[in-house]
This record gives sequence, C-alpha cells and structure tokens, in this order.
Amino acid sequence: MMRSGRVLLVDDDADLLRLLSLRLEAAGYLVDKAASAEAALSALAVRRADVLLTDWRLPGLNGMELFELVKKSYPSMPVIMLTAHGTVPDAVDAVSRGVFGYLVKPFDSAALLGKVEQALLLSAPAIALDEQDAWREEVVSCSPLMDELLAEARLIAVTDASVLIRGESGTGKEVLARALHRASPRANGPFIAVNCAAIPDNLLESELFGHEKGAFTGAATRHQGLIAQADGGTLFLDEIGDMPLALQVKLLRVLQEREVRPVGAGKSVAVDVRVISATHRDLESLISDGLFREDLFYRLNVVALQLPALSDRREDIPLLAQHFLAQLCERYGKEVAGFAPDAMEHLCSLRWSGNVRQLANAVEQCCVLSTSGLIPLSLVQKAVSDGMASIPTLAEARRQFERDYLEKLLRVTAGNASVAARIADRNRTEFYRLLQKHDLVASAFKDF
Repeated sequence: MMRSGRVLLVDDDADLLRLLSLRLEAAGYLVDKAASAEAALSALAVRRADVLLTDWRLPGLNGMELFELVKKSYPSMPVIMLTAHGTVPDAVDAVSRGVFGYLVKPFDSAALLGKVEQALLLSAPAIALDEQDAWREEVVSCSPLMDELLAEARLIAVTDASVLIRGESGTGKEVLARALHRASPRANGPFIAVNCAAIPDNLLESELFGHEKGAFTGAATRHQGLIAQADGGTLFLDEIGDMPLALQVKLLRVLQEREVRPVGAGKSVAVDVRVISATHRDLESLISDGLFREDLFYRLNVVALQLPALSDRREDIPLLAQHFLAQLCERYGKEVAGFAPDAMEHLCSLRWSGNVRQLANAVEQCCVLSTSGLIPLSLVQKAVSDGMASIPTLAEARRQFERDYLEKLLRVTAGNASVAARIADRNRTEFYRLLQKHDLVASAFKDF
C-alpha cells in the first residue's frame, strides 16, 4: 500500500541515511534528510515534517536534546528514536517523556514502515485523498508556524472538543474556524458564525437562543436562534470576551446540558453543536475583573489554538498579497499581474498591526487605483501609512535586538555555537533554541 506524508530523517551515518531514505521513498513517503540535530532544526524552520525519525547519538546535540527542542516548537509532531542496544534503557525513559517510540538497530523495513505509519496515523488523522488539502484551502500560508498550527487543528478537528482560538484582531480566526469545521465529521452540517461584539446586547439573546411569538414587544413571529440553526454542525462565537455576563450563564447551560431554551419558551430543545470560540482579549484578566465567568472559560477552552501575528509570518505576505489581488481582479474585472519588486519589498517590511485584514484592505486600494499591469511602490505607500514602518512595537524591537545580537555573536565566533553560547551565558540547548527561533544556522557564519 502506498503511503503519504513527510518524514525528516536525522543521522550522521551517510550510508544509513541514504538506505532509510530509499526505503521510505519506495513506500510513498516524502523524505527530508539531515546529518545533525542543528541541520534538522534548520530544515524544520523551512518546511514542517509529519514525523521526525532521529538517531539517538548525533554530533553536537543528541537525539533527546533534539526531541526537547522539537516538542517546544512542534508539539504535535511524533518523534521516533533510532537506538543501539546500549541505549535501550534511555530510549524507554524517553518514551515516558513523550517520544512516540523507538527502533533498535538493526531493524528491518517492516518494523520501520510500521512504526512510521503508526506515527502518521497519530499526527494526521485519515482524510480522503481528494480532501487532504481541501479543508485548509482558505488558509494561504507557507509559514512553518502556520504548518504547525494547522497540524494541531487537524488533530483537534476529528473530535468534538470545544476550541478557543486566540490571536490579534485581523489574524484570520474565522478562517481557521471554518477550516476546523471542514476537517471535522460535521463538515456536511451548518457552520454558523456569530460576532458577539457586533450584535447589540438587547438583541444578542434573541439572536442566539431564539424566541417564541409574543415573548416580548415586537416578537410578532417565532424565531429560531442561531444555536438551533447550527444543530448538527459548528457554532463559531467570535469575540466571545464581549458577551454579556447574563448570556454567559445561558451559554454555559447549552454547553453542559446540550439543550437551548428560546426566550419565552416553556421547555428546552436538544441541540447537537460543536462550539468554537475566538477572542483577541485576555480572558484571564476579564475573569479577574469579574467580567467573564471562569466556569464558562474552562468549557470553551478545552483546546486552545494561538494564531500568530502577520509580523511573525512575514514569508506569507507575498502569498497573501497575490492571493487577495487575484480575487480582487476577478471581482473588479481588472488585469493586474502583481506588485513591482520594490512595492512587494515595502509590503514585507511593514508592521501590519491590523494583520491579514489590514493587508487585504491595502491590496484592495492598490488594485482599485492601479492603472498598469504592476502595482508600483507609490500606490503601496499611498494605501498604507508609512508610520507603520517607522516605530516598531516593543516586542518587535526586542526580537530584532535579539536577532542582531545572535548574528554578531556568530560572526565573532565564526559560527562556533558552543563558544557563542558561553559568551551569551546560555547553555547549549537554550542557545540552539534561540537560533531556531530566529531561523539562524550557525554553520552559515563559518566564512565570516
């Protein structure tokens, strides 16, 4: 049977690396190779794997140290250890710490393929071949950060667990919620989205729970609420932090009892809905201030997903800009091929405090005003305030300082990460984690 999935192989034995790669590729897997833990981290920063298969003994960081770093950045990625007989006790201990499994050298092809297949079933629940990418088609990204987020989302989607999506305004929380719905067993059911901040408080109860005829002044007919309309599907509650306390109590009952009572009704009606909520607000602070119920928070926050800001996934800006431009050209009947190189460079340099939504608005203004086949820098500057680029946020300033500091260290030490770690007063594992965070590879500085 032919498989699918991407495996990252890590071993400093070139012959074994080549042999394992041939075995996996013959079985239908896509294979990336690395000769060290450091090279593996660099490879993952460029392209996420579905399974990591690593030798225990490696030059520099060993397999267990690699596992610890990988689990911090890619918590849903299964890791399989290749171990000699002498390290079996260590491998058994590693399994108790979260390693998916281990293979004792020498092992045969059947054992290798069986263990990798088991890991893939864990990390990527079965989806029909023609649906493997359809569920996430609206999520435009090549970012490893987003790849990891989507891998977690795919695992969550096949369950009925409530999900809380966190992230700044404009990062695409509803897009992610729709992707979760499409990847779930409820994909053929309704997806009902409600913006709790956009509906006045006095109307939100009726909109969510429905009402009977005559329940209040103006209720001339019976109205089915949005929760009932989502029966058999997914209810997405955006800006859940803005829901009034009185309605939080009623929503908690829906989650606990799986039933809803319309305003003015004498009895409740059973509903079968999966709830996904989202917020850009700090719910824990709202709880401390008495503005959000703690019991509801735990009901909603069974699983949490954190959407990164656009400034943390800058490699996606060209993709998103071209995606929005293509949609807009079709809508407005225009023929604009793309952005001039300096215009795209300017787009990629901006802060985007409004995230993907702000980028989409800027691209729309550029498209509307464009009179040529390529959007020039002047139009981009007109569409987006230059003030965005002039003053970075505190977090961005710290991140840039940290990267500059690491680059300077690596230049001074000619890429010797051990010496650089000592100068920085950090242990080797922590130092490599910092390099990975900033997509830096120590070996690239050896010629400086």
